[in-house]
Amino acid sequence: MSKQQGFTLIELMVSVGVVGILATIAVPSYQSFFVRGNRAVSEAFMVDAASREKQYLLDVRNYTSNLTTLYGGAVSAVPADVSKNYSISITVTAAPVAFLITATPVSTQQTADGALTLDSSGAKSPAGKW
Repeated sequence: MSKQQGFTLIELMVSVGVVGILATIAVPSYQSFFVRGNRAVSEAFMVDAASREKQYLLDVRNYTSNLTTLYGGAVSAVPADVSKNYSISITVTAAPVAFLITATPVSTQQTADGALTLDSSGAKSPAGKW
């Protein structure tokens, strides 16, 4: 009698089940990694824009709500990796002189993340996300 080699159907189904369980754990974690990474890129851009706003205030004695002006006439002031996930806007108030930078999610992947804001005093919201 010769010995048969290979997998039985039971062994194959157990391994498929193990792979399925691992996939259900790994996929959401993998997706949240991208959400956090996209958020970090937009936060870095917002901090850079806030720094440029402070410099613009020193030069012109006022803030600007125009990103193109803020970035020296660059055609696309917002980098592609930010603009595909967030819409960046700047709101300027006259009295007191202040600005508010808002990053609103536009991609479905980032919508659960919510909007991010940074104001002229350095206050960031939501506080737990930064």
